[in-house]
Amino acid sequence: MGIVRSAREAEAAELTGLLARSAAGDTAAFAELYDKTSSRVYGMVLRVIRDSGFAEETTQEVFLQVWRTADKFDPTKGSAVSWLMVLAQRRAIDRVRTEQSNTDREVTYEVNNHRDEFDQVTEEVWRRIEQQAVLDCLDRLTDAQREAVALAYYGGLSYRETAVSLGVALPTVKSRIRDGLIRLRACLGVI
Repeated sequence: MGIVRSAREAEAAELTGLLARSAAGDTAAFAELYDKTSSRVYGMVLRVIRDSGFAEETTQEVFLQVWRTADKFDPTKGSAVSWLMVLAQRRAIDRVRTEQSNTDREVTYEVNNHRDEFDQVTEEVWRRIEQQAVLDCLDRLTDAQREAVALAYYGGLSYRETAVSLGVALPTVKSRIRDGLIRLRACLGVI
């Protein structure tokens, strides 16, 4: 156990020194720091991003940030490896958010600008068929279930407000709504 601890302490001291030398512009120290830590940084980034190409790019960005901000490392606040892992995780999360934002923007653009040729009459017919199916299934509920479901879902009332409106206990309303929804799902063929 003592051997492992002393090896970790020696590595921590070595990496701290390499960071300090990198902050002073020593490219050889930076190259050595990269060689000793890049696989760990890449592993952290890959766990977050889950795409090897993006993980490689992001790892490069992390080390570019390290080169530019090595002077910001404070060994009193943690180890060099911890500092690198925090930078890597933050950069990876930023990358995921950026990619998600880009995807969302593209989807929104496509949805808003897609000129789908569809038949409005057919669309209206399907909407009415679905509406009639729901109404038919609502007719198959008991009066108590139908009234509770209608107040909660069509009237926008909470369970508590529905209970007050119907003058029954809250658990009774919850049971009626749950049972009604189960019957609706079965009637509509929804799993």
